[in-house]
Amino acid sequence: MILPPLSSLRAFEAVARRLSFTRAADELHVTPGAISQQVRSFELHLGEKLFERTKRSVALTDAGARLLPDIQAGLEVLSRAINKKSTGSGGRTLTISVAPSFASKWLMPRLSDFSESYPDIDLRISATVGLADLKRDKVDLAIRLGPGSYPHVQTERLFSEGITPLCSPDLIKGKGHMRTPNDLRKHRLLHDTSIPGDNEQDSWERWLAFAGGMDVQAHRGTRFSLAELAMQAAIDGAGVVLGRVVLAEGDLAAGRLVQPFKKVLPLEVSYFLVTAREKSDRHREIQCFREWLFSRRKSHLRESRKSS
Repeated sequence: MILPPLSSLRAFEAVARRLSFTRAADELHVTPGAISQQVRSFELHLGEKLFERTKRSVALTDAGARLLPDIQAGLEVLSRAINKKSTGSGGRTLTISVAPSFASKWLMPRLSDFSESYPDIDLRISATVGLADLKRDKVDLAIRLGPGSYPHVQTERLFSEGITPLCSPDLIKGKGHMRTPNDLRKHRLLHDTSIPGDNEQDSWERWLAFAGGMDVQAHRGTRFSLAELAMQAAIDGAGVVLGRVVLAEGDLAAGRLVQPFKKVLPLEVSYFLVTAREKSDRHREIQCFREWLFSRRKSHLRESRKSS
């Protein structure tokens, strides 16, 4: 049997998965007209109608629904074969999706340790704010701060997280020690608006209520949409950031930041390792990274107990 062009198979799979010719065209970087033509060519090749089209919706026919799993499986086999070839003989790769803040402040300073432990594994770091679709985005695992209740994946809790004021040691030298939370009124507050909360100033309000700060205007100050920017501003002496303790570990250890108060407000979310439920062809690489990550988790817990 003569096989149809690969482009028509990809077009059919994208439309079937998204139930939209327009979104499939955006994904494959072609026009909706080109997608429609490729699907029509595939239907003529099979002699069967694959989609029911109306002005407002697209639905699979019974024939299309029966065909879709086999087409997806075939495309996945092709993708794996090409990926293996592109990495060269003996090459092992692992693609990890992490939030930019976690990547820059926690993961990157520790990557040399992983490379020394597993020199034959090449990491591909995808720093994205949104949680990746592991299958669609060809991601092997993800690390995310959240509730952990993500559908259709497996999650393992890594670290709890808490927030506390952090600042440059030079800021304290210049404006005097902060003995009580009310002393924060003498400083500019820096807001990390990516901290989970009801609104952008909610985190400072929660910490001040938790710590007993009654005379500080929590809504004042400079706002940053990324945690690493807010923390860098604090390192540069621009003010006091309400920082995440896990992300600040390296800066605190190096003396770039100090923690004026012992009060740490626990967040209701944690860092989770996210993997697919089904066994991956990179199972060995995933297990290596998981073992390394949990060894770092044990070190983190030991350090947390010493500092508490």
